[in-house]
Amino acid sequence: MPPTTKSDYYEVLGVPRNAGEQEIKSAYRKLALKYHPDRNPGDKAAEERFKEAAQAYSVLGDPEKRQRYDAYGHAGLGSAAGAGFDPTIFADFSDILGDFFGFGDIFGRRRSGPRRGADLRYDLELGFEEAALGTETSIRIPRLKQCPTCGGDGAAPGTKPSTCPSCGGNGQVTYQQGFFSVARTCGRCRGAGRIVSRHCPECRGEGRVRDERKLQIKIPAGVDSGSQLRISGEGEPGATGGPPGDLYVVLRVREHPFFRRDGTGLFCEIPMSLTQAALGATIQVPTLDGQKAELEIPEGTQPGATFRLRGRGIANLGSRGRGDLHVTVRVVVPTHLNSEQRRLLQRLAETLPVPQIGNDPRERSILDKMKDMLG
Repeated sequence: MPPTTKSDYYEVLGVPRNAGEQEIKSAYRKLALKYHPDRNPGDKAAEERFKEAAQAYSVLGDPEKRQRYDAYGHAGLGSAAGAGFDPTIFADFSDILGDFFGFGDIFGRRRSGPRRGADLRYDLELGFEEAALGTETSIRIPRLKQCPTCGGDGAAPGTKPSTCPSCGGNGQVTYQQGFFSVARTCGRCRGAGRIVSRHCPECRGEGRVRDERKLQIKIPAGVDSGSQLRISGEGEPGATGGPPGDLYVVLRVREHPFFRRDGTGLFCEIPMSLTQAALGATIQVPTLDGQKAELEIPEGTQPGATFRLRGRGIANLGSRGRGDLHVTVRVVVPTHLNSEQRRLLQRLAETLPVPQIGNDPRERSILDKMKDMLG
């Protein structure tokens, strides 16, 4: 007995009449998983609820049908409103239920013939400069390759695989379960759709043999640890002539003894003398390009001051431009003075005022700052 066509579809799914597309889809998925016949074998009431929810979603999940339903009710759907449950509507629900119950295989998307090979992962360590500037390198990938003797079909030379008589070459067999058909992988050919009577002596019917492949890969500028490069078709080939999977190269970047990275920003610390900081100077700053960049240090520069060199940082991955190089000044206080240096510094000290605690606004306590904020 088909589910009633007079039920309010919004009530069936338990959603308000102004519910959005995602809310309707989520409500249907919840009901479908709850009342699916595989979870409730022999429960007719659950089966009816399952059909009713599917019928409701077939209307509310279609913008045009929903508009007619909102305007005219069941009458606006014409004969479709009284047609009862139609199993073919599940062809549109694979994005909702996914492969939880194998719907992708049941409704017109059956896996047949040779299957795609596995994806491979290769971990590659790069130097800091290689990742920042880009490079080209070669890697060796141990993997399976298509058997050269049988061409990947697994059959001995002079023979060919035959179509599986159990599944007719589909790789799956179909049987009726309740009100719809269910497909399962063929047990005789194990989903290949073909039967090999005489196996290839080199690959023993697998269609693949062990191999090592050398690849030349280009690393784009700006990659960082965790970045992945996908190389299409360089994974393992599928069994019995199936298409190959992909290769994923996962990168790890070594630290640099001088530079530190944050996104596209590059950071370093430059030592300078007391006199350079006090009088100002032009200093040479190393860059990732291997060249020196000039940086003007103004007189009276304080320890910890940071200066920026635009466009000398890390390349912006996937687009043009580079980040900036941030240079922090570290003033080096001499630890060993000869007599002349000591005499000169003492004469300088006599001419300079002694800093007093509290005179510098930067030294004010947190309490004083809070008092200012609170009035």
